[in-house]
Amino acid sequence: MSSALPQHEQRRAELYEDLTQVGDLRRGTINATYRRCGKPNCVCADPGHPGHGPRYLLSRTVSGKTESRQLAPGPELEKATREVANYKRFQSTVAEIVEVNEAICDARPVLPAAGEPPEAVRGAEKGGSARTSRRRSPPR
Repeated sequence: MSSALPQHEQRRAELYEDLTQVGDLRRGTINATYRRCGKPNCVCADPGHPGHGPRYLLSRTVSGKTESRQLAPGPELEKATREVANYKRFQSTVAEIVEVNEAICDARPVLPAAGEPPEAVRGAEKGGSARTSRRRSPPR
């Protein structure tokens, strides 16, 4: 058994505990956008003006198509921002769990399964099919 195995298993247990603390989550990104209304006399028509806004959009991809919805500034925006941050935290925790599990798999010794012959004997056996192959007739 590798000396690092207990540390990896401890880290995995910590990550599983972290996963239970993630809370509500949602996929997507939140962007602040500005737009010009197109009215020639509006202040947004000035080239130095950024436009009307900010307008906050929550965007995500569903079945290959982008869905966006506008969020009101204040509690709705804050809630969605927390949920998107929790999703990113969830993703990074899962990625770290996979890395630690791969390290555990690499560190764990290989043991033959109960009732199986050792590698040398198993490799010496000739495998093959019990059936004989049938010849195909040539194409017409």
